[in-house]
Amino acid sequence: MNFLAHAWLARHGSDAFLYGNLVADGIKGGDLTGLPDDAAQGVRHHRRVDAYVDAHPVVLNARRRSPHGLQRYSGIVLDLVWDHFLCRHLAVEDRDELIERCYIILMQKPAPARLKEMVPILVREDWLRAYADFDFTCRAIRGIGTRLSGPNRLAELLPHLRHEYPRLERDFQALWTDTSEYLTARSGA
Repeated sequence: MNFLAHAWLARHGSDAFLYGNLVADGIKGGDLTGLPDDAAQGVRHHRRVDAYVDAHPVVLNARRRSPHGLQRYSGIVLDLVWDHFLCRHLAVEDRDELIERCYIILMQKPAPARLKEMVPILVREDWLRAYADFDFTCRAIRGIGTRLSGPNRLAELLPHLRHEYPRLERDFQALWTDTSEYLTARSGA
């Protein structure tokens, strides 16, 4: 659910490529034949980034630091926290230009069924900019947790996030640098 990070990493591509990156979490399976080529490439890009990030030592260590019994939920939470830090660290003009582009794309193209209800709310309530506010990010985490079955395990992670905030910010900076370098090396740029 880290829309902003995926958007930033895909910003130099076409609108269809960016769209694929934005909606990839709503698309299940490997059959992307129903998508235009650029959008399918965007979905594949998003999945490569997710695989790289999920296996990164910084992320694995951050997940291990989560309270016992909640580690399996920490990946969802960390995705939103990474968007929070990115929103705070990007130059405001660059960030806002990208966010507006994302909102236009998301409103012009239909979202996959899994995201259909959420996308209009995300745009209307300006979630991508709001992630700069940690309290908003925590409310978003709590809200996502209400959609999971059983007790809200994501909300149970919020005290840990507040306590770990400075360390998570350092984690983000290291992860962001490594991810950007990884993608640059893959593109041959």
